[in-house]
Amino acid sequence: MNEGGKLPGEELVEQGLADLTQGRKTDCAWLVLIANPRLRRLGISITVPDWPRPYEHQLYARLEERLGDGAHSHYNSLLRRMASYAQALEQEQSRKAGSGADS
Repeated sequence: MNEGGKLPGEELVEQGLADLTQGRKTDCAWLVLIANPRLRRLGISITVPDWPRPYEHQLYARLEERLGDGAHSHYNSLLRRMASYAQALEQEQSRKAGSGADS
């Protein structure tokens, strides 16, 4: 995905994409499905399975089952990390587009 070092949250996306390919309903897979519209706009191809919606509720239910009262903060943390990844990728793509225009 990224030619240089890893972007913040990139490991979540990579794991989520791998899990989706294998049909595994993991936290990362649900997270990638939640971020699907934004990730697609950034050029990341995602095969969307026929899984229950809304994806946000599915992820939260998994977290709540495992973490109880800690689910809310962990859920928000995951969403922030995904947003950080998307923002960093957008910035990287803008830099590449800008440098390509100067050549």
